[in-house]
Amino acid sequence: MSEMAATPVPLPAKRRGAQLLMLALAVGIVMFAYANVGLAMDGKVPAGMLTYGLGLGGFMLAAYLVLAKWAPWADPLILPLVTLVNGIGLVMIYRIEASKAPGASATNQLIMTGVGVVLFAITLIVLRDQRALQRLTYTAGFVGLFLLISPLIPGLGKSVNGSRIWIGFGPATIQPAELAKIALVVFFAGYLVAKRDVLALAGRRLLFIDLPRARDLGPVLITWAVSLGVLVLQKDLGSSLLLFGTFIAMLYIATQRTSWVLIGILLFVGGAFLAGQLFDHVQARFEVWLDPSRQEFFDRELGGSAQLMQGLFAMGAGGILGTGLGEGHPYLIPLSFSDFIFPATGEELGLTGLMALLMVYALIVERGLRTSLAARDPFTKLLAGGLSFLLAWQVFIIVGGVTNLIPLTGLVTPFMSQGGSALLANWILIALLVRTSDAARQPPPQAIQNEGLTQVFQR
Repeated sequence: MSEMAATPVPLPAKRRGAQLLMLALAVGIVMFAYANVGLAMDGKVPAGMLTYGLGLGGFMLAAYLVLAKWAPWADPLILPLVTLVNGIGLVMIYRIEASKAPGASATNQLIMTGVGVVLFAITLIVLRDQRALQRLTYTAGFVGLFLLISPLIPGLGKSVNGSRIWIGFGPATIQPAELAKIALVVFFAGYLVAKRDVLALAGRRLLFIDLPRARDLGPVLITWAVSLGVLVLQKDLGSSLLLFGTFIAMLYIATQRTSWVLIGILLFVGGAFLAGQLFDHVQARFEVWLDPSRQEFFDRELGGSAQLMQGLFAMGAGGILGTGLGEGHPYLIPLSFSDFIFPATGEELGLTGLMALLMVYALIVERGLRTSLAARDPFTKLLAGGLSFLLAWQVFIIVGGVTNLIPLTGLVTPFMSQGGSALLANWILIALLVRTSDAARQPPPQAIQNEGLTQVFQR
């Protein structure tokens, strides 16, 4: 009986085959896009198309095999969707590199994708049960906070483009905030599971909202102070907004209290306004946001609007259907292969292509939120919900910044932008999301036992 109870219920063959077919389709779309770029620019298929296609396909096949072995119940859509976005990013970087834009390297991005898949596999193999992370709640919080402030350490941190968000080891540099965000989500999930009953208690009622008790405001105020410290000391608006927004969203998921969301919005808006009045670099960001077309803003070392305006012009030139891959001028946008890859893509794929990309991101987030709803334990619910919101919030912040909906923050588009730190961190994020999905979709032990008995009787 014990052997039958330990036997996993096999997934339907059609589902496993459908996942592999979707992966092949995603890689096929990427290779077709590569061919499109070469035909438009040189009139022939790029010589390296097969190398890039086989490289991406090989990495994703390895990821699929690891997922099939160590997370067989995971959502079958997540990996193909991420493959498609990662591949489109590779195509755009290759296209920008072919235009002789300095700094762009599709080869380096493909290598970092391979390293990201390795980290994805290691995370799934080592972390067999995501609930083990709950025992590391405060360790994760300490690690996340250390990574977040490490660029401020003299001799270790480096200032790039006015923001002190990098640490360097010789010629190599990494952005530790990208890894810090995952550690902090783990900390938030563990902390809120332990304290959610206290935080959900209502204090006084104001109009139609039950306000929390004053003594329960401590965690929110501490997170608010840390996020403002990141904004002021490191000049990193993106990480500040990402950190505080994710905490407030997870707090709402844990307590179902709308009052926490309202308090969070008021605190961040008030803190950002105060910082804008006291610190020049914060004020510069808001001035550029309010009127990016002013000539005196173009040449500012920090908060300059030249790249923002070039990105807006590029998206305007792309129109509804775009100029076509290889037929635009994305190299005219500064940092078009990293911070501004979204408007560069918009020029060549148009509004239609950008909406399709946003739909792919939305589907990844939707599968993560569905996992959160299906999870059986509170920690997994909060972890899956927090990781999903983190991805969605990051996409909103970068897309809102390059379209001038909100101030530009310096974050990058997940899986598309060139850069090792963000790409590796996001592959780890997807591994954690896959792990929680596997746990949420796996049948309970009783169902496994019944299936094992059915298989014995059928024989």
